[in-house]
Amino acid sequence: MNSTADAEETGKTRRVSEAAAFRARVEERLRHLEAELADVKSRINGLLFFIAGTVIAQALLRVVS
Repeated sequence: MNSTADAEETGKTRRVSEAAAFRARVEERLRHLEAELADVKSRINGLLFFIAGTVIAQALLRVVS
């Protein structure tokens, strides 16, 4: 009877550790995605500032010439 209880306890422990490992992998992936998203946001902001600067420069060139 003890061996059955030990086996059940080992199975529960294994499931708990597998769940913890899965949770850790998911959290790591989420952190990685957050970092990539921050990088994409900064690139888009840079591109928008570049486009806005180009539009303003073109407008000033048309006004001056």
